[in-house]
Amino acid sequence: MDDQPSAAVVGAGLAGLVAARHLAETGADVTVFERRDEVGGRVRTRHEEGFTLDRGFQVLFTGYPAVRRELDLGALDLQSFSPGAVIARPGERSVLSDPLRDPFSLTDSLFNREVTTTDKLRTLALRQHVGSRDEAEIFASPDAAIDDYLHDWGFSVRYVDNFVAPFYGGITLDRSLATSKRVFEYTFKAMSEGKIALPAEGMAAVPAQLTDHARDAGATITLDEPVAAVSPDGDRATVETEGRTVEFDAVVVAADPRTARRLTGVASIPTTARPSVTCYCSLDTPLDDGRKIHLNAADDRPNAVAPLSSVAPSYAPDDRELVAATFLGSEALDSDDADLLESTRRALESWYPERLFGGLDHVHTERIEFAQFAQPPGIHDDLPDARDPAAPVYLAGDYTAWSSIQGAMRSGREAAEAVLDDL
Repeated sequence: MDDQPSAAVVGAGLAGLVAARHLAETGADVTVFERRDEVGGRVRTRHEEGFTLDRGFQVLFTGYPAVRRELDLGALDLQSFSPGAVIARPGERSVLSDPLRDPFSLTDSLFNREVTTTDKLRTLALRQHVGSRDEAEIFASPDAAIDDYLHDWGFSVRYVDNFVAPFYGGITLDRSLATSKRVFEYTFKAMSEGKIALPAEGMAAVPAQLTDHARDAGATITLDEPVAAVSPDGDRATVETEGRTVEFDAVVVAADPRTARRLTGVASIPTTARPSVTCYCSLDTPLDDGRKIHLNAADDRPNAVAPLSSVAPSYAPDDRELVAATFLGSEALDSDDADLLESTRRALESWYPERLFGGLDHVHTERIEFAQFAQPPGIHDDLPDARDPAAPVYLAGDYTAWSSIQGAMRSGREAAEAVLDDL
């Protein structure tokens, strides 16, 4: 073997970029193969007529340890949502927030009729409970569906239906709350310890910074070069693209779940998808409740509306406000733009009966068939490990941890460590 080991990374999403950086920092000769003409995987942004449009409604949890470790958060010029949310239903809006982190909402939260005093006290107890445990402990704990978990904690049906279902419906893309309670616990912990934020230039600023880190460390990133096959052969592996075949000492497959499963043959990579649709709309004046996400307590069309340019003014031209309406489920994929816009308009008009929304305009729709992999209770016990493919092929992706930016970044580092340990 050459004194400088060679490594390929298949995929320039968050996991692949983190893996490339850590491999290159130790002196490995690293080549990243990306099938698209841009980096980022599922975390991408487009700019259109003065609007900043992420690939679906995405946010950065600054409380994630991997986010703090891998990113220079100060350089991202983060703009933060206000803690909590607006619970919206026809003719009524009410604020529910964390008075410890948002003292200006203390009065509104204390007198919120959607949530009982007992629910508020249990929320504080839950915060203390999850705050004392780390990621490994939470994901090794006995599992259950979020709905059952909250029932066991004694939360009221009204609290679960009106707040948790739409809020965690947006996080897990599963308003039924049938998702693993481990995801609930860890994201609840992260929100208690950090902020929910948007980079001023859009979520694509995250992979852009990771790309700079990888290139600064010495990695080569090639775009528009899809990988057709990865073939281990003894202590080396071959990467085959349309234009070339190259041998490496190690290959990290950090592609999307379905591609990774095809390239590696690892059957435990989850491929059941959670879809989402984001309808970006503009209006001439901002919503009245500031920088809080609006949760639809009445139904799921839309599940929630996020006031993007109230949070990050760079997301819209000076004379317009940009909101993101999120729709869940596969049926939303088949809804046309006019239907999504009209559903959003009806919801806003019912929440703000004192206003007219005739000036609500459609800007763009993102239909994402595979936004997350499904995470029913117990799934994390059976997810693959970085070393599950035949050596010297390795896996990196949130599907080796849990579906999140935290899971993706952590997996990239762990895959790099596995390669370096073995080499």
